[in-house]
Amino acid sequence: MSDTLWKGRNDASEMGDTRRLFQIVRTDPAGYGAGDAVLLGFASDAGVRRNHGRPGASRGPEAIRRMLANLPAHDLERFWDVGDVVCEGDLLETAQQAQARKVSAVLAAGALPVTLGGGHEVAWASFQGLAGHLAEEGGAPPRILIVNLDAHFDLRTSRPGSSGTPFDQILEYGRNHGLPIRYACLGVSPVGNTRGLYDHARALDVFYVEDMDMQERHLAKRLRQIDALLAEADLVYLTIDLDVLPAGVAPGVSAPSALGVPLSVVEACALAVKRSGKLRLADIAEMNPDHDIDHHTARAAARLAWHLLRP
Repeated sequence: MSDTLWKGRNDASEMGDTRRLFQIVRTDPAGYGAGDAVLLGFASDAGVRRNHGRPGASRGPEAIRRMLANLPAHDLERFWDVGDVVCEGDLLETAQQAQARKVSAVLAAGALPVTLGGGHEVAWASFQGLAGHLAEEGGAPPRILIVNLDAHFDLRTSRPGSSGTPFDQILEYGRNHGLPIRYACLGVSPVGNTRGLYDHARALDVFYVEDMDMQERHLAKRLRQIDALLAEADLVYLTIDLDVLPAGVAPGVSAPSALGVPLSVVEACALAVKRSGKLRLADIAEMNPDHDIDHHTARAAARLAWHLLRP
């Protein structure tokens, strides 16, 4: 990863702790260990293209890093950036396998991988990394909870995979490998998913909440439901599709949301997962700088990533 992305304002002449993320990031490919946070990038929009969306997400990781760099460090002492896997052309499966190997290596070190996308096809890569790590660990299969903050189920059954298929691929893997997986999708837009997708979600016993029930006034109830889901899980994979946010907050996505879920609600849900102590990996998907306005989407993504990186 080029160090030129990690630059910002130096306030060393001011009082107190003035560190910013660009001053504490480590870009060497090794050295992280248990308890560290590790940033990865998945520079791909091949899955978005296959899903007939607006391309441009391949530059998402770079755009988010630029907004992250100048944020204050607060209680974060250090974190790693191990660079991007770049999807060349339509070689999506090759890129996903490469990303999975990087995620698995971070997990094996006891660190927390936080991946920046890229299309939501990153989810299949992230999960394959988790599955590979669990296979290496051996033992009884853990109960996995996937919390997806997303306007879309991403449960399409067509193959080859795309940005619209990752959670169907994941649940299929679980059935075939005896891995207990509960999938929760929060922020589903009824105008962004067909009746067929709703029926498929119900057939798969997906826990879902629609966007109109994910507003500020619903937050306390949603947090109680998340706590109940967490109580039944051994580990959690958190994934945030930026198109869950309102279009005014996140215009730079493949499919902007007319209503969406407020950033404050998305943030509170993500923090509830993090504070459970069960979070093993996370990603932020669908950042598309080609359609962003004054870095609105990149700033929202950076704020969410900042929370995930902190201890």
